[in-house]
Amino acid sequence: MTATTALADAVLVLRPDDHVGVATRDLQDGTVLTLAAAGRPATVDATPAPKATSANPLGAAALPRVDASVDDTDATPASANGGVLVVRQSVPRGHKLALRPVAAGEQVRKYGQSIGRATRDIAVGDHVHTHNLGMDDEDREYEFGTARVLLAAPEGQPRTFDGYRRADGRWGTRNYVGIVTSVNCSASTARLIADQFRGRALDAFPHVDGVVALTHDTGCGLVPTSEGAQITRRTLRGYADHPNIAALLVLGLGCEMLPAQSLLDGLDLPADKPVRTLVIQENGGIRATVRAGVAAIEEMLPAIDALRRSPAPVSELVLGLNCGGSDGYSGITANPALGYASDLLVARGGTSILAETPEVFGAEHLLLRRAVSRDVGQKLLDRIDWWKQYTAAGGGTLDNNPSPGNKAGGLTTILEKSLGAVAKGGTAELAAVYEYAEPVRARGFTFMDTPGYDPVSVTGIVAGGATVVVFTTGRGSVLGCKPTPSIKVATNTATYLRMREDMDLNAGRIVDGTATVASVGEELFDLIIEVASGRQTVSEELDLGADEFVPWQLGAVT
Repeated sequence: MTATTALADAVLVLRPDDHVGVATRDLQDGTVLTLAAAGRPATVDATPAPKATSANPLGAAALPRVDASVDDTDATPASANGGVLVVRQSVPRGHKLALRPVAAGEQVRKYGQSIGRATRDIAVGDHVHTHNLGMDDEDREYEFGTARVLLAAPEGQPRTFDGYRRADGRWGTRNYVGIVTSVNCSASTARLIADQFRGRALDAFPHVDGVVALTHDTGCGLVPTSEGAQITRRTLRGYADHPNIAALLVLGLGCEMLPAQSLLDGLDLPADKPVRTLVIQENGGIRATVRAGVAAIEEMLPAIDALRRSPAPVSELVLGLNCGGSDGYSGITANPALGYASDLLVARGGTSILAETPEVFGAEHLLLRRAVSRDVGQKLLDRIDWWKQYTAAGGGTLDNNPSPGNKAGGLTTILEKSLGAVAKGGTAELAAVYEYAEPVRARGFTFMDTPGYDPVSVTGIVAGGATVVVFTTGRGSVLGCKPTPSIKVATNTATYLRMREDMDLNAGRIVDGTATVASVGEELFDLIIEVASGRQTVSEELDLGADEFVPWQLGAVT
């Protein structure tokens, strides 16, 4: 028997003129979709409409806009076939269903933007994916600062979090002892030291969040003045100076190209941060260095444990925005909700950092329109040009980005993925663009040039100063990022229920019809404040985040 259901109960139409909708359930070949109104509206607008007023400082801010006035012919051509649409091939949940015919070579639109070109004729009811949708290489029109939104200060009581005030005036959300290694040759020694403080070893120091060994695979065999060496050095120095690191042990081997002391030279660390440096070759070998390292940390612990949280304005928070294991719902649920939360923070004077340059390619024109100046916008374009050359030198293109998991979740091209990814940035104007692991000093919404690979991207964001990270995921990424807490937001309810012990929040309720982008965004903003004040995330409960310290490695290894 042929299944019949209302289009509105099975498909999300994000813009009235889109060629495709997103299936909210598995649709079998032959399913009949009617245009009759049902449980929820068929048309949902999930891209930002940047308009702010004093009464509504966030404007639409990535809020899905339900257009109840859309008639049958606006929403879908199905009315030409008796008001029904017949599914021609099975369409998995989160994948795209053709609502309009598209001839081969023509653009296919979603979010009101091109997500690629049809590689063959597409009929109404077709499954639209890699077999009939390819890249759209047409140049986009660039405008600088034409859609700037200055978020009005919110009304009501100022929001605060409980953090650790450092001597330089910055605020931390965690209280870690960090072991920063200058070279891979000191990695095992660093882990041996940190392992002595696992389990019940810190029970006497309840205000110390842990001892984290930040180890990596480089530090030698590179040209010290090269771009790769400078990125490694900048990343390690960023962690050494991070406000969530309350005490620091720098550990080197002794003959590396990136000496331990070079990580501290010229670094203006807070006066209240205890710092020790150990060099294995000078200290008598691994065993002697482990004993010395353990003794040094034991000496630091009482002073670190004596530190206490106190109220701070949320304007002192630096929020990292990242996604991984994205799916067809990412740009509809979790990412816009995170963008809403980001705008709430920026409106209060805080800072947020969007990243993953290969995953804004194709949507960069939307960010340029929000740039505070042409120079800021041009810096973003310069980084994208760098990436085009970088990927070409490796025999690839930026459209190689969507992973097999992304595609299994319904994403087809980098254009589609990027349009959903930039929703994490809300609607605030783009205040600054930074290179990888550069210290983020500007307040407001910013961008950092990083790869799309999750641990490398987040490592750069944290090195830049992020004190809380929110990580959205459709497929179920499980990233931690010590010394900064990582909040995981599931884009769909199925993933949240399947991986409940690994997720902090379910944004899938937006598609389920039980919540809105605004309500989930408010909930996420509250959760950010709670986590900044000491509430553990699920990643922290599992003690994740040391192995995910992965600095970006560039250049020749000699």
